Amino acid sequence: MRKLLFLGVFISSIFISHALGDQVTLKNGDRITGTIVKSDGKTVGLHTDYAGDVTLKWDAVQSIQSNEALHVELQNGKTEVGAVTTSDDKLEIATAAGNLEAAKSEVKNLRNSAEQAAYEKTLNPGLLQGWKTGLNAGFALTAGNSETTNLSVGFIGTRQTLHDKLGLYANSVYAKNNAAGAVPSTTANTEAGGLRYDHDVTKKLFGFGAADFFAEALQGLNLRSVFGGGVGLHVIKNDRTTLDLLGGLNYTHESYTVLSRNLVALTLGEELMHKLGKSTTLNEKLYFFPDLNSAGDYRGTFDFGTVTKLNKVLGWQLTFSDVYVTNPPPLKKQNDVIFTTGLNVTLGQ
Repeated sequence: MRKLLFLGVFISSIFISHALGDQVTLKNGDRITGTIVKSDGKTVGLHTDYAGDVTLKWDAVQSIQSNEALHVELQNGKTEVGAVTTSDDKLEIATAAGNLEAAKSEVKNLRNSAEQAAYEKTLNPGLLQGWKTGLNAGFALTAGNSETTNLSVGFIGTRQTLHDKLGLYANSVYAKNNAAGAVPSTTANTEAGGLRYDHDVTKKLFGFGAADFFAEALQGLNLRSVFGGGVGLHVIKNDRTTLDLLGGLNYTHESYTVLSRNLVALTLGEELMHKLGKSTTLNEKLYFFPDLNSAGDYRGTFDFGTVTKLNKVLGWQLTFSDVYVTNPPPLKKQNDVIFTTGLNVTLGQ
């Protein structure tokens, strides 16, 4: 009888322990029960039934006791798996091979099984996974004393993993003067698109390969194809700001209505992304392509744009672009300046 009673108490204590879930005790004496989701060494995230998701400062935590196994990534790069308990500044992990002790300051990341699976999925996502895409569109129409049609459309897509980044873009600007006898009747007709792949060699250094295509009907440019690659440097790289410097070589084929030519040029550029507050993102690119076939000739491009989020899906975008060529065909201008503004739609992320 006593054995049965002892067994019942033991089994009940196990069920009660699991029902209570993970426990986090703060230095002020408060105790929070829930499911430990993750920690980055600065904060601890828990999910509770009574308060939803809760984020606590790691420095404010006195002790942790988990019922389920946690994935603990240490500063030395090793990851240990097991139930976690802490006391003072030490952390004990009950691994399959035995208990392991580590200082709390050595913890780089801590995740439960679901969070660890999601993290590992981001390390090697499929080619169709992890994309952030958006569509920009602007349209204007006038009638009466002036009769014009203006349309601008743009697409951008970015897929970034832990060590590489793939970007796609496409845009088109078309404007027409519909008035009788207007010369020229088409006042703008440009199309552009391309892609770039970056792969990190170190935290600061990366290699890149790119292909860009551009057509400008009013300049007589049927198609400019640019294929290049080189190395880049992450001067600044954080969640708020990135600044990259790039250098390399490119091969360019230009097909105009009156001539066709092949060029080999240097690629020198910089790219900046900066978040202004919570809703506005600024992007800027400046590139210089000195022609190695003809001294003194070069092509330069400058792009500047902002997107201000109105909600999770909609935003307002503004873009400015300038393409400069020192040696266009006869009677054609060297500069092509494009300014557009309109609605930005986030397609997925």
